[in-house]
Amino acid sequence: MLIKLEKFGAILMSRPAGRDAALALQSQLTDISSGESLEIDFAGVNAFAPSWGDEFLRPLFEKYPGRVTLLNTTNPSVKATLEILGYQ
Repeated sequence: MLIKLEKFGAILMSRPAGRDAALALQSQLTDISSGESLEIDFAGVNAFAPSWGDEFLRPLFEKYPGRVTLLNTTNPSVKATLEILGYQ
């Protein structure tokens, strides 16, 4: 399943906004099959804060261990935040 983060905005900031995005995604995740991978696409994201990333990514990595792939992570903001969170 491909999840395009740009649908949540180009600037992903704040813990409450990350939590809201994670909750909005939950309805889509009910359709994921056992063993299906999750691809998180950062294309179109200009700014990515650790607080937003922690609220959105942590539950996915915990619930789907070994099944989450991060795409288009070369943006300096995205790259730095993923390093801070320990996902890169």
